Amino acid sequence: MKDLLYLREKSLKEIIELIFQVYIDSYSDPHEVLKKNSFGRAHHRLLCIIEGNPNISIADILRKLKITKQSLSRVLQDLIKKNIISQKKGIKDGRQRELVLTEKGIKLCDEIFNKQKKRIINALKNSTSDEVSNFKSIMKKIIHG
Repeated sequence: MKDLLYLREKSLKEIIELIFQVYIDSYSDPHEVLKKNSFGRAHHRLLCIIEGNPNISIADILRKLKITKQSLSRVLQDLIKKNIISQKKGIKDGRQRELVLTEKGIKLCDEIFNKQKKRIINALKNSTSDEVSNFKSIMKKIIHG
């Protein structure tokens, strides 16, 4: 059997460190945009989820972010007060609340995205199509366990 060097503990630890560093670097790019709106990383994560999943329910957000209602509450209220997101009754179930970005929220997400995309575009431009496909495939496999 082929020796899978990349499965050795040292290699796995290096991969975990790289994932962490990518997270830190790519999410620090829009720091100034978030700071000027008095938002932090928790706000950013919530905005990413809502932007990618319009009309997402509170329950789905809690599942995706793996957080409690209590930890979501403050961040959610900040974004609602500043008219970045809005709540509405659920389409399928009127008891549920669903969240969407407002016009102001869409502009903020675009500004954040523009800060982050430069780093990603540079990495993708300097990669082969096979590297990009493999990277995306592996990332999805990590997400899905």
